[in-house]
Amino acid sequence: MTTVEKQLRNAPRNYWYTIIVTVIVIALFYWSTRGVISLKDIDAKGFKIAGNILSGIVHPDTALLFNITKQSVLYLLVETLAIAFLGTIVGGIISIPLAFLAASNIVPKPIAWLTRLLLIIIRTIPALVYGLMFIRVTGPGPFAGVLTIGLTSVGMLAKLYVDAIEELDTSVLESMTSIGCTTFEKIRYGIIPQLFSGFLSVTIYRFDMNMRDAATLGLVGAGGIGAPLLFAMQSYKWHQVGSVLIGLVVLILIIELVSNKLRSKLVKG
Repeated sequence: MTTVEKQLRNAPRNYWYTIIVTVIVIALFYWSTRGVISLKDIDAKGFKIAGNILSGIVHPDTALLFNITKQSVLYLLVETLAIAFLGTIVGGIISIPLAFLAASNIVPKPIAWLTRLLLIIIRTIPALVYGLMFIRVTGPGPFAGVLTIGLTSVGMLAKLYVDAIEELDTSVLESMTSIGCTTFEKIRYGIIPQLFSGFLSVTIYRFDMNMRDAATLGLVGAGGIGAPLLFAMQSYKWHQVGSVLIGLVVLILIIELVSNKLRSKLVKG
């Protein structure tokens, strides 16, 4: 028996604490299921609709899936991809100055605290609410989707950028100062090389998430594949639903594989 195992066996055990925590967790789980899950509303019609959706996925509308008109799945997927990509770029650009303003090792703590509070407020509001707000300003369409994705990306990207900024190796900057480097040279050769790979890795990860958000934003009219999916379901056109879902799943899988490979290379580099 190893020393670690002996220490674990001899460690005092607080059984009452474990029992109380277990009872509280079980009680909360039971209360949550009673308030959220209602199996009595599921009837034969619901199972039939579920079967129709599965049938649509197995037998998709190939004409809708493979043609290149503006109503086709391919066109709408490309539009969704463009919304996610542009929104991520917009969010990344806005996040950089906000991240520096929120980093307590760069600016005074009151300014950093206020900026972090702003980022918390941005993260609190759901993407669909932002989508509805921007649709009122710009009208329905992809532009509202880009603005929504950009703003929702700011909350997460700026927070993760701040973590990278606060882990900067300041000794490098001190060495550059001692040899007479200018502020621009310190930023160019001391800060950017340390932050670039981390920022890019986080941005790629956020783009992966934004693809899913861009797909759902179409439900409120912010462009992309979501609206045709909703209309097809409301019209009980399950073959069209199947073609949309297949195209969406394939695109997201491809993007996830590519983004994971890029991020792993950045981490290794």
